[in-house]
Amino acid sequence: MLLHLDSSARRASFSRELSRRYAETWRAAHPQAAYVHRDLAAHPVPHIGEAWTELCDHILRHEITDITRYREAVRTPAQRQAWAVVEPLLHEVVAADVILIGTPMYNYSIPSTLKAWLDQITFPRMSLEGRSFVVTSARGGAYGPGTPREPYDHQERYLRDFFKGHFQVENATFIHAELVNARLDPALAHLREQHEKSLAAALEEAAR
Repeated sequence: MLLHLDSSARRASFSRELSRRYAETWRAAHPQAAYVHRDLAAHPVPHIGEAWTELCDHILRHEITDITRYREAVRTPAQRQAWAVVEPLLHEVVAADVILIGTPMYNYSIPSTLKAWLDQITFPRMSLEGRSFVVTSARGGAYGPGTPREPYDHQERYLRDFFKGHFQVENATFIHAELVNARLDPALAHLREQHEKSLAAALEEAAR
């Protein structure tokens, strides 16, 4: 199954265009496979609350590492409400072979809508081994290796560390369209051609 997430606040965004390109190619190659699309900007996942932390504490205290046993942590009405949010999200992730995330870089990091989704589905010592993550992103500037702003990249580095540290998944692919602000910012206008090349390369990689 392909689980496809979009998180850009823009309905017509480069990260959405890239994730759509990848999803179309993947679905054409796997016509019988299931596909689920979740728009985190149009339908935000709520932030975690105290009841979620109680679920998390119970799972940690009782050393529950089997995701199918997480429900055992539910004991109160508030926890049942929290679990009602978590359960369908977690079911989609567990069922997926590939988790595709379309995300812009906002303020050097990821949108809060994507962070809220990650918080809801993440519990202590869980494993999503065997699954692949693909991230298609758009960034206003250039944050690749050797660029002046590389140290400010808390988007790819955060997500890569998150997948490995929380999910035990190292199989993560990142596809970036950079310098998108060159389309708008007069100070970056001289980098428009470089942006166009970055976008074209990203679209080609997503399709491939």
